[in-house]
Amino acid sequence: MLSVLMNWGYITVTIFLAGFAVCAFVRKIFGYQIKDIGCIMALGLMAATVYAQAFSLFYKVGAAANAVLVVACVVTAVAGWQQIAGLVADAWKKKGIAWKFAVVLSVVVWCFCTSRGYMHYDSDLYHAQSIRWIEEYGIVRGLGNIHVRFAYNSSFFALSALYSMKFLTGRSLHTVNGLMALLLWIQVLPLFGGHKDADQDKCRKGDRNGSHIKSGQKKTRVTDFARLGAFYYLTVIYSDVVAPASDYAIMCVVFFIVIRWLALLEREEDSPVPYALLCVAGVYAVTLKLTAGLILLLLIKPVSMLVRHKKWRDIGIYLVMGLLTAAPWLARTVLLSGYLLYPFPSLDLFDVDWKISAAAAALDAAEIKTWGRGLDNASLVELPITQWFGRWFQGSLPGTGKILVVADIICLLVFVVLVIRLLLRADQVERIQREQLLVLATVSVSYGFWQLSAPLLRYGYAYVLLVVVITGGILCDIVIKYFDKWQKKDMIRRIAVFGALTLLLFSAVKLVSLVRYCYSEVHRGGAGEGTYVWQQDYGHYALESYVVDGVTFYYPVSGDRTGYDSFPAVPRRLAIRFRGDSVREGFYPAVESGIS
Repeated sequence: MLSVLMNWGYITVTIFLAGFAVCAFVRKIFGYQIKDIGCIMALGLMAATVYAQAFSLFYKVGAAANAVLVVACVVTAVAGWQQIAGLVADAWKKKGIAWKFAVVLSVVVWCFCTSRGYMHYDSDLYHAQSIRWIEEYGIVRGLGNIHVRFAYNSSFFALSALYSMKFLTGRSLHTVNGLMALLLWIQVLPLFGGHKDADQDKCRKGDRNGSHIKSGQKKTRVTDFARLGAFYYLTVIYSDVVAPASDYAIMCVVFFIVIRWLALLEREEDSPVPYALLCVAGVYAVTLKLTAGLILLLLIKPVSMLVRHKKWRDIGIYLVMGLLTAAPWLARTVLLSGYLLYPFPSLDLFDVDWKISAAAAALDAAEIKTWGRGLDNASLVELPITQWFGRWFQGSLPGTGKILVVADIICLLVFVVLVIRLLLRADQVERIQREQLLVLATVSVSYGFWQLSAPLLRYGYAYVLLVVVITGGILCDIVIKYFDKWQKKDMIRRIAVFGALTLLLFSAVKLVSLVRYCYSEVHRGGAGEGTYVWQQDYGHYALESYVVDGVTFYYPVSGDRTGYDSFPAVPRRLAIRFRGDSVREGFYPAVESGIS
């Protein structure tokens, strides 16, 4: 736990200062001031991720990358120390004792969860080795040829490598998922913060925009329902955030985007700036996991606002911000796989010698789908949904998952009814409900894509939950508005608080279960032992080795997991062909399976 806290301290300072620099840019260019610490941290996390990926294109991500980052942060701190001090002091003074105690308790809880738990199967299969390749080399052309999963290229691995601190501690820390969960958890805390909108008065536009944010009693509280979904998800992953799996990071980012977006709607934000910035965060989500791409349907709102006011310059700047966010990730994907997007061999734009064969990429894409659908053979990928849905529903989903999927299907029908209602009675549908329908449409389409492609629950937990909770929130809001007495009593808020208290009990039970599991592991001499100082390490496996052109490669005696320590490692002994005289020059595709 101590190593986690120290690592978090360093990450928090650097991403806050990076976020502050981004906010200074936003204030200067768009005249919009961001004061919410959570938003600043989120922008800093995005900036750090883009930086880590860009740095990896030229050099390994380790001591040098951190030295440059620290220098940039020191310059930012010196240049803006008065504003930073005032911002932090103002944010802290506005919070009551109960909130401060809740934050401290949350840090302790998530630090405990991040220090030990279940190391995801894929983390010892390829996450750990992906991170180590970035730590040791930055980028290697054709790396996907020795393990196709190295070509998945989540930007989360570059961020993890930046903050792993192997050069300092001698071991690779993997604490970023836990910190992202903690940051999302802080977005959930307003559920317990009383009647006043916790997001109110957090952000203010500068004089340049010349508009205002309406305050006071809110007309709707759908944001609280989205927070309930995030609360449930965070409770589910208590035991999992120790692993550097991109699935948890992307779900946290999607929840954050939706919660902040709904909060903007509820305070009737009329500047396009925060919506456009959240869409840039949507681009960031795509770099974490390609399947998040449909979150960009939210672009409809800021684009329509900017076009209506003819802010062509601003549109150009946002496009550049989005391109800068995606460019290092796209470049890394090309260098790792030979494709702009992997695994999509049909999008073949580059004639490079390290390109993964189209057959291997197509097989990989098919295996992702069949695995997600609970099938055991990639040749079944073309089966229609009517032939695999029943087997998937019965065999791949836990009990709660079954309930959620049934609820989602019902909610999709409700969404159709709500759209028809909007089309027939547009004058009677409030503006905020129309804009909430855009959010519901976005998560519904994202759910549909997940359901029809690779519906493994961890790949789309956010969509599965958000469809239900946002639909529920909109319906509650519509019903309550018909009853003046209920509206005066803020019944929708009471419903949300009741749900939050119920989930709090569930959360406590899950946390106690994790504590009991960890202590039983300690008594058995297992993974929980010694984690009060050092974070639980990656798994260790029996490996064998073989030499290719003077380089020793490791592979497992049984199974396909190799962990982190033995490097470079592959899931099985296979033919490896170097592009040059060293690993740095990359790998050609294997001409045939077998042993080199």
